[in-house]
Amino acid sequence: MNEPSTSRTAIVGARIFDGTFWHDDSALLIEGGKIKAIQPVAELEPDIKTVDAGGGMVVPGFIDLQVNGGGGVLLNEDQSVEGLRQICSAHAKFGTTSLLPTLITDTYETTRAAVEAGKQASAQRVPGFLGLHLEGPHLSIARKGAHDPKLIRPMEEKDIELMLSCKGAFGAMMITIAPENVTVDQVRRLADAGFMVSLGHTEAGYETARQYAKAGIRTVTHLFNAQSPLAHREPGMVGTALDTGSLYAGMICDGVHVHPAAMGIALRAKRGPGKIFIVTDAMSPIGTDMTSFTLNGREILRQNGRLTLADGTLAGADIDMISSIRLVHRELGLPVEEALRMASTYAAEAAWLSERKGALRPGLDADFVLLTDDLQMKSTWIDGQKVHQE
Repeated sequence: MNEPSTSRTAIVGARIFDGTFWHDDSALLIEGGKIKAIQPVAELEPDIKTVDAGGGMVVPGFIDLQVNGGGGVLLNEDQSVEGLRQICSAHAKFGTTSLLPTLITDTYETTRAAVEAGKQASAQRVPGFLGLHLEGPHLSIARKGAHDPKLIRPMEEKDIELMLSCKGAFGAMMITIAPENVTVDQVRRLADAGFMVSLGHTEAGYETARQYAKAGIRTVTHLFNAQSPLAHREPGMVGTALDTGSLYAGMICDGVHVHPAAMGIALRAKRGPGKIFIVTDAMSPIGTDMTSFTLNGREILRQNGRLTLADGTLAGADIDMISSIRLVHRELGLPVEEALRMASTYAAEAAWLSERKGALRPGLDADFVLLTDDLQMKSTWIDGQKVHQE
């Protein structure tokens, strides 16, 4: 159990970025696992417990809405509370304080097992566990990517009932679907129940995608990858994501899945209020020296920053959240503040979590990361407790 401490602690000795503004000569005050205040160090009570960050910066904890695995564990291969705990722990080392372990297209039985493990993990307050992301199996075979085509199928009533059984069990619940295998009415039912429904792995064109967005689609899964591209006569799924203000979009920022130039174009083109946020799409090797692993009985190879099937098809990503932040800051020239928001604030907004996470404001969860000035990890804190120290 990760029970928040009831004592008051002040983090001092670093610049504090609250998600909007910087605070100098200030302390981050934590109480009961929540942010109590950001206040001048000179105004701290003399008897309060202080933690000296030793320079650098304190920033909101990172939120990853698409994480297939980590620490040697892949959710498709291990649907257990301990497996989920290992995935969350592996990503905490890279600053991720909340995540959605993601199940790639699999059987109904495996999906149900993942849901049951997720309910247990939530009940046990596994640090970092936010909920689940079901990426499939209701996708387009034409845009399957690394998903097993034999397991892709239309959404049935039993699938909806399984999803609805999750209502209230998780902080967030996400499902990626394609119009090819899910109806507008099915999307509406899930959206009305409070689920983040995302379009992905689809050939759907602009008009179809817009119709689904009106039915309650909230996000687009890994922008650019496994979806119809932007063209001059058919804007496709990419064009829909960028042109539809209500849609948020996850983007894999490893420089492999999306060229940095395309990332920059998308960020400049995105119509708001929906934003583009970083997802890692990480697999089991994160935090390990593994060179291969198995997905649905197929070997995935890890070479030169890529994870691929034998035929070269990309199969998830080999990157963590802090590395993604460094890439968009350095390669795209984004201000560090915006890079940090892409990893926290915007994901929180997409998941309707802004009243709990994504910033350092009074009343929000005390999830934060201590970084060096050049964006290297120092420590990770969840609910006001340190869960990782470099």
